[in-house]
Amino acid sequence: MSHANSDPKPQLTGSEPRAQALPQLVEQEGPRLHALARRFCPSREDAEDLVQEVFLTAFRTWDQFRGDSKVSTWLYTIASRACMKMQRKKVGEPDDLDSLDDLLPKGELRMATVPGPDGDPLSDQVRAEGRMAVQQAIADLPESFRMPIVLREIVGLSLADIGGILQIPEATVKTRLHRARLKLRQALVENLPVREVPPFNLEKAICLDLLEAKQTSLDLGLTFDFPPGVFCERCSEVFRTMDLTQQFCSIAPGEEWPAELGRLVLKSFRE
Repeated sequence: MSHANSDPKPQLTGSEPRAQALPQLVEQEGPRLHALARRFCPSREDAEDLVQEVFLTAFRTWDQFRGDSKVSTWLYTIASRACMKMQRKKVGEPDDLDSLDDLLPKGELRMATVPGPDGDPLSDQVRAEGRMAVQQAIADLPESFRMPIVLREIVGLSLADIGGILQIPEATVKTRLHRARLKLRQALVENLPVREVPPFNLEKAICLDLLEAKQTSLDLGLTFDFPPGVFCERCSEVFRTMDLTQQFCSIAPGEEWPAELGRLVLKSFRE
C-alpha cells in the first residue's frame, strides 16, 4: 500500500539536518506508522501516544543514524521495539500459530467463494463483516506473526527490510507471513457465502506448489496467473479469498492519519 503524494519528495538519506529531515519523515511515514500503531495499541489514544514517542525518539537520535539502512527501515525498527516493549500477552494468547498443515485448505465439498469478474459483487454488509473479521484476526495473532504481516501488508515493506527490522532471516519472515495470511484467511471465509466445488483434479503436491507460488506473489506485490494449461477450481477459490484477505488488511475507513496528530508531533520537535 502506498501513501505517497503524486509529487513525492526525494527520499531521505540520513545526511540531512535534523530540523529538515524529521518534518519530512513525519509527512512521508506518519500515516503508515499510525496504521501500525493502531494494530498494536488497545486504544486510539495509545496509538497516537506511540506515534509521538517513535517520532520523538527518531528526532532525538537522528545524529546516531549511520546510514547503513533506509531511513524508513530505521524508523520502523524504533517502532517495532516500542510496540514489543508495550506489548503484554493477553490471557490465553498462544505463543505460536497452528501448523502450516492445519492452516491449509482441506478437501471440503463446500468452500467459501468470492465472485469473479463476471459475478455479482459481495454485499456491503458481507464486505464490512469480512473486513472486521480480518482486522480482529490481525489483533489476535501472536506478536511474532502480527509484526511481519503488519509491516508487509499495511506498511508495505519488503521481506528483506522486515528481516532487518526484526533481526530474523528473510526465510523466517516468509514462513511467518505465509502462516499468518492463511490464519487471516480462515477468519475471513467464515463470513463469506459458500458453494459446492468439485474434488481435487490435480495432485495435492501440485496444488501446494501453486499455493506457494501465490504466496510468493503476495510477498512481492505481484499478480499471480495460473500457469498455462493448469487450472484447479478449488485453488482459484482459495486464491480469490487470499486476495480479499490482503485487501481487508489495509487501512480501514475512519482510521486515516489525523492531521492534528501531525501538528502535535511537529510541535514536540520545537519544544
